[in-house]
Amino acid sequence: MLLFVVTFYHQKVISTLLLPQYIAWAHNIEEQGLKIGMSLNEREQQLAAEIGIKHPEKVKIVYVNEVPFPHENFALKTLGEALGFIGEGIVNNAQVFGYTIYVRKGFNLNKPKLAHELVHVLQIERSSLDQIVTQHFSDLAQYGYSNAPLEVEAFEANKTYSQDW
Repeated sequence: MLLFVVTFYHQKVISTLLLPQYIAWAHNIEEQGLKIGMSLNEREQQLAAEIGIKHPEKVKIVYVNEVPFPHENFALKTLGEALGFIGEGIVNNAQVFGYTIYVRKGFNLNKPKLAHELVHVLQIERSSLDQIVTQHFSDLAQYGYSNAPLEVEAFEANKTYSQDW
């Protein structure tokens, strides 16, 4: 019974306090990326359209030294470590925030890897950034990264578009 109460309490804290903070932060990161990011080139836009993105022209790529995460927020930093987003030995090479794809400088964003990230753009386009963040956090806690349904769908794109340009 105590385990149930503790688990329920933690889920409530995450869903009512932490997720809204992360979602607000993610929207801000998307807005910044839309201002400073590079548009997809013609063949990248064709790939985005083939994947099913309705507005490939909106997608921007932002190259950064480190993919953003709200490290300054202790609670979100702790949650990110618990879910495997950040922490010792974890290098985040790319992450999608709405129509922006943040990519770590030096990461080879070849066709299969871009297709993976574009699937995440599609997932957000099909619903919303808020819903996808909420689902992804829940899925990571339940299934782990490799088996999370949103990641499984994106990994299929790696296979489908396995041939580089």
